[in-house]
Amino acid sequence: MEGLELIAFQIISAVGTARSSYIEAIQEAKKGNFEGAEKLIAEGDEVFVEGHDAHAKLLQEEANGNSVVSLLILHAEDQLMSAEGFKTIAQEFIDLYKKVQALEK
Repeated sequence: MEGLELIAFQIISAVGTARSSYIEAIQEAKKGNFEGAEKLIAEGDEVFVEGHDAHAKLLQEEANGNSVVSLLILHAEDQLMSAEGFKTIAQEFIDLYKKVQALEK
């Protein structure tokens, strides 16, 4: 595997790991473990950046006139956007669970 395929799989792997961290963060917040939830968000952010950076390389290639469009690249971009959406949802859930816990006290 080389070139575009490798970059696509780097994106998919990194953002898939990030998305999993964001989902786990929601689960930790639901249990009241807000410190663990925030740690998982931070861990997700670290690997998300790897995927985002790989994606930026593809955009640079496209800007330089090298076509990078393929079904695999489209899938990688879809996964990138999905992970970003999950982060937003995770942060909202964490805030919500904090409010619920405060009201229950």
